[in-house]
Amino acid sequence: GLVGSEMCIRDRNIDSLVYLNKSNKQVPNRETNEVEGGLMNMKYYVVDAFTEELFKGNPAGVCLVDEFPTDETMTNIAAENRLSETAFVKHKVDGIYRVRFFTPTSEVDLCGHATLGTGFVLANFVEPGKKEFHLRANQDDIVITVREGGLYEIEFPSWHPQKVAVTKEMEDALGFKPEAAWQTRDLIILAKDTDTVQNFQPDYQAIAHMTDKLGVLITAQASDSEFVSRTFFPNIGIPEDPVCGSANCSLIPLWSQRLGKKEIINHQLSPRTGTIYCRDGGNVVKISGHVTLYSTAELNIH
Repeated sequence: GLVGSEMCIRDRNIDSLVYLNKSNKQVPNRETNEVEGGLMNMKYYVVDAFTEELFKGNPAGVCLVDEFPTDETMTNIAAENRLSETAFVKHKVDGIYRVRFFTPTSEVDLCGHATLGTGFVLANFVEPGKKEFHLRANQDDIVITVREGGLYEIEFPSWHPQKVAVTKEMEDALGFKPEAAWQTRDLIILAKDTDTVQNFQPDYQAIAHMTDKLGVLITAQASDSEFVSRTFFPNIGIPEDPVCGSANCSLIPLWSQRLGKKEIINHQLSPRTGTIYCRDGGNVVKISGHVTLYSTAELNIH
């Protein structure tokens, strides 16, 4: 799924990548990565994850860095990018890439679509031809596998939802009565059908005050092997996440149990839409999707 990106792919070369050096000194053995006068440079990519079409799925920024800049700098870059998440990927040490994820307002522990985008960047620009990548995000170890058909697969931890009571506060904030509710990192709301999810008109302030969980996931059954969802994170500066990969850490075990299937498909019904291929692995979940390159750039930070 590299729509409109053939020129970028043809020019890929590990020696042309620009990494950030936190000390503001030239990175050794990278002849094209000169950093002068306190100027920090990094290679920056924007990709659309969980889609084969440009301007659909979920856009993410991916910055390649030699050392992580300050938290303030990474937050400022994410805010300047105006994307729901930007991944900062530190070059490989002992076979593992370190990655941190920032929204325009704060750092988050895990981000599915930015992880998928990171896998695409590593496979196409950093280590072309490699089929498996190991990342560490905080304490979580992540494996990204390049599958046939242009699919990128991520293995994430499984978060098993705990059922909670449906409250009047939920009904008032959502404008409809949930069929059921669960919680993990996020609050999960079961709607009666796909139309309820598709036509939901969010009141972001009400959603933000409805729960102290990170986000609100609204979902419904679509068929005997598919479900739909929409995901909202107004408390961290993301009113609606177009296609949220990490939400499936909770949604996959929930729907796998309800449908009695290990392999299911999640259609995210945000205005941009997206498709996530899901597999329940017990203590882990595997999510797969396509990635489309939108742009490459060099960031210059004084």
